[in-house]
Amino acid sequence: MTNLPVLTAVTGAVWESELVGALAESDHGLTVVRRCVDLADLLSVASTGTARAVLLSADLRRLDRESVSRLGVARVAVVGLVDAGDVESERRLRLLGVRHVLAATSGPVAISAAVVEAVEEMTADRGPAYDVGDPRAALPDLDAPPELPEPGSGPGTVVAVWGPTGAPGRTTVAVGLADEAARLGTPVLLIDADVYGGTVGQVLGVLDESPGVAAAARQAGNGTLDATSLAKLAWAVSPSLRVLTGITRADRWPELRPSSLAVVFEAARELAPFTVVDCGFCLEQDEEVSYDTVAPRRNAATVAILAQADVVLCVSGADPVSLQRTVRALAELRDVLPKVTPRVVVNRVRRIVVPGDPRREIATALARFANVTAAAYLPQDVEAADSA
Repeated sequence: MTNLPVLTAVTGAVWESELVGALAESDHGLTVVRRCVDLADLLSVASTGTARAVLLSADLRRLDRESVSRLGVARVAVVGLVDAGDVESERRLRLLGVRHVLAATSGPVAISAAVVEAVEEMTADRGPAYDVGDPRAALPDLDAPPELPEPGSGPGTVVAVWGPTGAPGRTTVAVGLADEAARLGTPVLLIDADVYGGTVGQVLGVLDESPGVAAAARQAGNGTLDATSLAKLAWAVSPSLRVLTGITRADRWPELRPSSLAVVFEAARELAPFTVVDCGFCLEQDEEVSYDTVAPRRNAATVAILAQADVVLCVSGADPVSLQRTVRALAELRDVLPKVTPRVVVNRVRRIVVPGDPRREIATALARFANVTAAAYLPQDVEAADSA
């Protein structure tokens, strides 16, 4: 059997030389092809496709969630090594997304077995490999949407509220849904993840100069975010409703990386049984940037949110222009995320813009042009919305 080529990336640990020597002395199925001096060296070598796995330590300088995600995109499995009994380092690596962590003194046999298992998991979970130069390698690391948990058991449910451009009422629906669930006594977390500038805080009258979602993403990237720290970043609007405010300036979108938001949602599922996420509208993939596997992409966060959510609500307006945008947006969603099945919510339904019975006419148009059925129709009630 051909040995697996692996890298090492360890900061000043005495056991690294001993481990490399032990792996070289006998056939354990691994071949150390390079001992990387720092994170930049590791990422550059990983992008060449010369290694299948890396052995790294928690104290590797500048190691964060995004770096682990980039190693996954390069199809390099990650195995963390810590000093025996170092619980804090093990916890940090797991928060960064490293599934396999064991003591450096475990011996070459156990370490080799962990590397082989990590490589096999990556092959099984990620599907067919792509060449490094293939633009598909730039796609974010998206896990399949988990099954809906039973009420009161397991992790919480995440509902993503999305819709086309043109202000169909995504934020209004997201806030209303979160508020109604909270009024029923269910603990709710409302997250504003609109990369084009969020307004949930303003709608709720929360004047937060420091966006909670950006702070949560930073902590997630550093491996320090958990349910407790997430609760401290979220404003308590009512006893059952917390809100994680969004970025108010559109130029701050690079702070919302998909790899960090994945950790935020994991913590959100632990914090609250019901999480509502207000998303951006755009799913467009930048063709020029997609050829660069390192450069951040603005809409990658929205795509990642929709892929990880348990339920996706597509909010549409009731006028002909909004319906046309919804039809096109649903077609784009099928192209980008074919496994996601959204539930359409038609907002601002009124008779004046649609002749006859507006619900019947809208349902006919959606069935004909988008092959979907609206899950709900929300009437236009400006006075009620303003007073709320």
